[in-house]
Amino acid sequence: MKVGCIGLGDIAQKAYLPVLTALPGVELHLQTRTPATLARVAETHHVPAARRHTDLDGLLGAGIDAAFVHASTAAHAEIVTRLLDAGVATYVDKPLAYELKDSERLVALAEERGTSLAVGFNRRFAPGYAQCAEHPRDLILMQKNRVGLPEDPRTLVLDDFIHVVDTLRFLAPGPIEHTDVRARIVDGLMHHVVLQLSGDGFTAIGTMNRMSGSTEEILEVSGQDAKREVRNLAEVVDHKGQPSVRRRGDWVPVARQRGIEQAVHAFLDAVRDGRTLSAQDALRTHELCERIVLRALEQAGG
Repeated sequence: MKVGCIGLGDIAQKAYLPVLTALPGVELHLQTRTPATLARVAETHHVPAARRHTDLDGLLGAGIDAAFVHASTAAHAEIVTRLLDAGVATYVDKPLAYELKDSERLVALAEERGTSLAVGFNRRFAPGYAQCAEHPRDLILMQKNRVGLPEDPRTLVLDDFIHVVDTLRFLAPGPIEHTDVRARIVDGLMHHVVLQLSGDGFTAIGTMNRMSGSTEEILEVSGQDAKREVRNLAEVVDHKGQPSVRRRGDWVPVARQRGIEQAVHAFLDAVRDGRTLSAQDALRTHELCERIVLRALEQAGG
């Protein structure tokens, strides 16, 4: 299988390339517009010159079967459009695009072409989070915080808070009937945002504080007198009478702990088996993010 990796920034280098280069039966092609980066990354992973490309035309000309898009979000719409038009199964880092209309267009194009389109919501595959889907969860609480990073509301929500939004949707045990958003925006920058979702018998609350004292991610699901807590995707604490702690094994790769390895395997297995993956559910997450942005701006008088 010929697989392209488009964009060779931190995420590609730290998370995806170590997985892709270890897979048997994969002929990896790299593409970036920066020749120095292309040469350095290709040498690191022993990718021969014939599989190095500085433009998308060259990559498509190699006859790739699938592609992983790790370019900047602003470039996603153009790149993904070209790939889908060429019939290339596409996995793209979240979000599909900053604007909902662009995300809708890409999903519609994939459906029209009958081509797989997957969005990189790796937390759905992270072992600690995936196991929470099997736990009683009348109440779901998730927080993802950073230090000194207030940001433009749309960028913050679509680039980062989207992980919280999608995880709450993934873990919600039933249809979501009510949505509430609260945010703090100062001088055009979002400091924190709170999302509450609820349905029959459950409530899910997600928060992000960009002016927090710590960079952390904590998920809690509870119900039926039991609670499971996952800290930074690595430590799982089960509470039933008294807490029991399970930590990531010393030899467990970070890509496996964060669900990236499993997401890559799931995508490429579908391509190999001829199964078409739909991004319709991922689009629901983008739609909810759009509602969050608009409500937050409305509260701020924007």
